[in-house]
Amino acid sequence: MASTSITLPESRNWLERLWSTIAERGRAFADVPSTSLPPLDRARSLAETLLSERGEASGAAVARALRDAFAALSVEDRLGFYRFLAEGFAPDEAELRAAAEAWLASPGAEAAARLADAAEPPRQELLRRMNHSPGGTATLVKMREELLGLLKAQPSLRPLDSDLRHLFNSWFNRGFLELRRIDWQTPASVLEKLIAYEAVHEIQGWEDLRRRLEADRRCFAFFHPALPGEPLIFVEVALVRGMAGAVQPLLVRDGEIGRASEADTAIFYSISNCQEGLRSISFGNFLIKQVVEELKAELPQLARFATLSPVPGFRRWLERRLGGEASPFLPEEAQALVAAAGEEDVVAAFKSLVSPGWPEDPAREAALRPALLRLAASYLTRPNTGMGGIDPVARFHLGNGARLERVNWLGNVAERGLRESYGVMVNYLYDPDAIEANHEAFIHSGQVVRSAAVEALLAPAKPAVPAGSRFALGRLLGGEEKAPARAG
Repeated sequence: MASTSITLPESRNWLERLWSTIAERGRAFADVPSTSLPPLDRARSLAETLLSERGEASGAAVARALRDAFAALSVEDRLGFYRFLAEGFAPDEAELRAAAEAWLASPGAEAAARLADAAEPPRQELLRRMNHSPGGTATLVKMREELLGLLKAQPSLRPLDSDLRHLFNSWFNRGFLELRRIDWQTPASVLEKLIAYEAVHEIQGWEDLRRRLEADRRCFAFFHPALPGEPLIFVEVALVRGMAGAVQPLLVRDGEIGRASEADTAIFYSISNCQEGLRSISFGNFLIKQVVEELKAELPQLARFATLSPVPGFRRWLERRLGGEASPFLPEEAQALVAAAGEEDVVAAFKSLVSPGWPEDPAREAALRPALLRLAASYLTRPNTGMGGIDPVARFHLGNGARLERVNWLGNVAERGLRESYGVMVNYLYDPDAIEANHEAFIHSGQVVRSAAVEALLAPAKPAVPAGSRFALGRLLGGEEKAPARAG
C-alpha cells in the first residue's frame, strides 16, 4: 500500500476558530504523548489519552494532536489504527450484562436508559471527542470514505463504520443543513466542487457549468456549518415548458436562453451526492421537497415538478433475463427483432441489434423500441420487495412519494446512458398533493404508483401475427405451436 497522508481542511469558520483557540490554550494542561513514539503507537496512545481526558481545553489540545497524528499516518498504519478503533473500545461486558438483567427483571424507562448507556461503545465517545478538534468533522468524514473502501476485505472494521454512520445521522440531520442557491456569483471554490462532484451528467469545464447556471436554470445545494464551503448534495433544475423527455437538449444550449417566467415545469435532471464518507446519510428527500417550495415561492406559475432520471440497473437486469430459460420478449416483439436482425435466435437477434450505432439506424431503432419500453416499464414497476429488488434511483424517488410518470425512449444517447439503460430515461412526478399517499403506498405495500401512460406500456395492444409466421415464431419462443396440416 502506498504511503500517503490525508490532507486536513483549513479552519474557515467561527466554530473551527473557536476550537482552535481552545486547543491552543489547552496545550499547557494536556498530557500529550511524545512525538518520539512510532507513528501508529503515538496515534493509539493519543486516542486512549483523549478518551480519559476530562478538561475541555486539554481535551481539545489532545484531539488536535490526534487529528494531526492520524493525518500523517501511512496507509498501512491507518489500517492498523482503524483496527485498533474497531476491535477495542467495546462496551464493558459485565456492566452490559448487569444492565440487561436489571431490565429483564424490571422493565421500565429508567432500566432501559441504563441498558442503552451500557450498550453504547466507548468508541462513540472517542469519535465525538475527535470531532472537537479544528476540522474534526471533515477528518471523520474522510476517515469513513476510506473505511468504506476497506470493508469488503476487512469486515472486522464494520463496528467502526456503524458508529460513524450512527453519529453522522445525528450530526447531519435536516435541522443543521442550510439550503443555498448556486449561481455564477457563487465563490469559485464552490463552483469548482460542482464540476468535480457532478455524478450524473459530467460538467465539461467552466463554460458548460455557466450554461447550467443560466437564467432558465437553477442549482441548489445543502451545506453544513462544520464543513464550510463543501456542498453535501446538489440538484440541477431546468425551467421549461412541458415535460422534458431527453437530457441532451437540456445540456447542450445551442439555442436562445429561455425565460424562467414563461416556464410551467421544473425538471430536476441531476442530483449528485458530494461526500462519499456520508454515503447512506439521506439528504436528497429533504433537498427535493425544499427546492420545490423555493421554486413555488419564486415562480408561482410552475405547474409541474418532475425529474428526468437515469435507470442505472435496467441493462444489467435485462441481460440477466436474456441468460434465463424463459424469453423476456412477447411474441410480436420477438418477431420484429429476428426480422430486423436476420437471425433465427431472438437473443442473438437482440444482441446484434444493440451493437454500436443502433440509435442512428432507423430500422434497428424501430425494432427495439416497443420491447425496450415495455421491459423498462416492467423493470421499474416490480414490487418493492427488498433493498435489492428495485432500481436504486426508482427506490429513491418512489420512496420520496413521486409517481412514475413516463418512460422516455432515447432520453440519454450519451455513452453512459446507452451502456446503463439503452438510452431509456424516466420522469418521476412530484405532485405536492399526493406525495405522502404515494410514499405510504410504496413503503408499506411495495406499490409503485404510476401514470396511465406507464400502465399502457405494461399491456401493449397485440397486433395480429400473420398466419404464415406462427409456426416459426412458436419454435423461436419455445412454444408448442404446431405446423398447419398441408392440403392433400
